[in-house]
Amino acid sequence: MQICENLRPEKEYEAVIGMEVHIQVKTETKLFCSCPVVFEADPNTLICPVCAGFPGTLPVLNKTAVKLAVRTALAFGCEVQERSIFSRKNYFYPDLPKGYQITQYEYPVAKNGRLKLGKRVIRIRRLHLEEDSGKLIHRENRTLIDLNRAGVPLIEIVTEPDIHTPQEAYSYIIKMREILRYLNVSNGDMEKGELRCEPNISVHLKGEPFGTRREIKNLNSIKEVEEGIRYEISSQIDRLKKGCKVRRATLLWNTRKKQTEEMRGKETEADYRYFDEPDLLPLHISPSLIEEERLNIGELPDDRRARMEKEYGLEKENIDILVSRKPLADYFEDVARLTRDPKRTSGFILVEFLGFLNEKGLKVEEKPIACKDLSELINFLKKGDITRTVARNILPLMASGESPARIIKRLGLESLERKDEIEDVVQRVLQQYPEEVTRYKNGKGGLFGFFIGEVMKATKGKANPTIVGEMLREQLSVERRA
Repeated sequence: MQICENLRPEKEYEAVIGMEVHIQVKTETKLFCSCPVVFEADPNTLICPVCAGFPGTLPVLNKTAVKLAVRTALAFGCEVQERSIFSRKNYFYPDLPKGYQITQYEYPVAKNGRLKLGKRVIRIRRLHLEEDSGKLIHRENRTLIDLNRAGVPLIEIVTEPDIHTPQEAYSYIIKMREILRYLNVSNGDMEKGELRCEPNISVHLKGEPFGTRREIKNLNSIKEVEEGIRYEISSQIDRLKKGCKVRRATLLWNTRKKQTEEMRGKETEADYRYFDEPDLLPLHISPSLIEEERLNIGELPDDRRARMEKEYGLEKENIDILVSRKPLADYFEDVARLTRDPKRTSGFILVEFLGFLNEKGLKVEEKPIACKDLSELINFLKKGDITRTVARNILPLMASGESPARIIKRLGLESLERKDEIEDVVQRVLQQYPEEVTRYKNGKGGLFGFFIGEVMKATKGKANPTIVGEMLREQLSVERRA
């Protein structure tokens, strides 16, 4: 047990966080062989002598992975290097079949990039390609090895120590994943291992040199990244206040206890004994390939936010939700072009349409309802031909491909507009709830919404809510005068 010195006086501590993010890129095959990349295939069915590390095999570089790395580097403002070199990173781990990892060290694909978080800029030190390791499957009394993932292409992005809070780290990953999805470089699904984050955290007194950094591994969600960093900052500050030393270490995140635990002493760069990969020539990236990938970047999220705010005049919160998922923003813009009413379209999509998708477990990219059909439905709503309740209720019926016009006609769902018919329903509702009418007359104005709801329920959502409101006010004022 370590004995600490006397408590140090209370001073202001600052956390310094650097992020290492490993991104699985969207290629059909692995980085150095032709084995397919498939999620959740049967264990050890997607391997060959190359990715299984058999002696005498030779790696062949996947050109698509190089292109996606260049595209990513350009999107983050990195300097793409004309010449980069693959290296062997030597360390032993049961799921690393070769006993080393082919990665890049001194000469990466790109360096000196940036990612903007509001007014803050997080500097990117380097971006490089490397192969993934396999996967350990822990059972009660044994550990199994699945090499399907061994050799899967990864992009690693390493930041400068520019992040200072767990919230900033969370925002950094969210923003990075959003851009990666827009680039069509990676799906970034952490539950599938397509995005893995390893924060390096140190704490020091403001104005003094940086402290000892500790790296957290085994973080399975963006929320866990935030929680892990918060715990480790608090733990290091607590130790420093007590005069204890912080030991350089690699940590695991205990999801049950919600705390970090030391896995091993942290290796230094020298421990990995990097040297140039002898079986791969230096990688030369031509200016023509760089320009080709620059054209493949397309409109990035922040640019789209600015354009949509100017073009459609939507509220910032709604734009943020739409743009955060590229398929959703694409769908919205396709529908809005047909309705020519972006505000009504965004409101309907963000509430009724997304509610329908969530309820049915559908994804917007599957386009369960054609854009022209949803635009037709919104236009019926705009003209007052149907109520919002009716529009919401027929969404599941439209998923079969039937047009809203046919559904409305077939089920007789046209909006109830005749005042004499609505007046009859209003009077029946008021007669049904005499106590509520009395309470309303005695000043309980909030009951007005209750009456509207009962009329809409009695007409199965078909009554025009504007006419219902006018009729209720008229009837209740008569009651009040009487």
